[in-house]
Amino acid sequence: MTSLNTTLGTALVTGASSGIGAVYADRLAQRGYNLLLVARDQSRLEALAARLRSAFGVQVEVLPADLTAKADVARIEQRLRSDATITLLVNNAGIASNGKLAESDIDSVDAMVQLNVVTLTRLAAAALASFVPRGRGILVNIASVVALFPESFNASYSATKAYVLSLSQSLHAEAGPSGVQVQAVLPGVTRTEIWERSGMELAQLPPEMVMDAGAMVDAALVGMDQHELVTIPSLPDAADWQALGNARAKLQPNLSRSQPAQRYLNAVATV
Repeated sequence: MTSLNTTLGTALVTGASSGIGAVYADRLAQRGYNLLLVARDQSRLEALAARLRSAFGVQVEVLPADLTAKADVARIEQRLRSDATITLLVNNAGIASNGKLAESDIDSVDAMVQLNVVTLTRLAAAALASFVPRGRGILVNIASVVALFPESFNASYSATKAYVLSLSQSLHAEAGPSGVQVQAVLPGVTRTEIWERSGMELAQLPPEMVMDAGAMVDAALVGMDQHELVTIPSLPDAADWQALGNARAKLQPNLSRSQPAQRYLNAVATV
């Protein structure tokens, strides 16, 4: 597909049929990106594509795919590796789970890990394989604030989002020097279909905790424009995140010592 805008190129958005992914598609089309929309629901994708073509005059291609199926994932990977017009990947597709791990359907957990972790990683790798040699491209990975507070939510879902954050930070270190931009977006509670699909009800939460998907994506795009590595749309003061980063940096040298810390040596000596 040839981009109408040679400056922006084409954005590939996963999970684009509804919620956060659909809003990203809308906002990126407004900016002039051509689009590759990926999700399972072809009819929804076609309806969204028709609206965006009409409203913004961009090229929109629909790529129906089940991103828990290896063959479909491989097809999207190949497109990312071979299509030089793609300049932006929004790794948004994901699912949640509800309840305690010990009481859960482990096959459902396995499917969540496959989508939230394995597929996301494979698509990120495919995109970077194309972006890095060109010294250009943006990788956006949608994580969650539960990556920072895993004890406050479902264990397995929180762990997948912690992985997304950690992966993004590492990829920034790997790919950033080439000119490629990496962004991890950590939404709080956002009004999307993921809640009802996982058996949870937004109505049980205080309204002030729930952000509209449009507001969330708009904030995330501001963060992208400002080249933030980590964007937390609901965080009022970015200095709080910076303080956490500074504390982490201060801790780092103390994690590489050649012998146990003195507090452990003192405890051993008293035994």
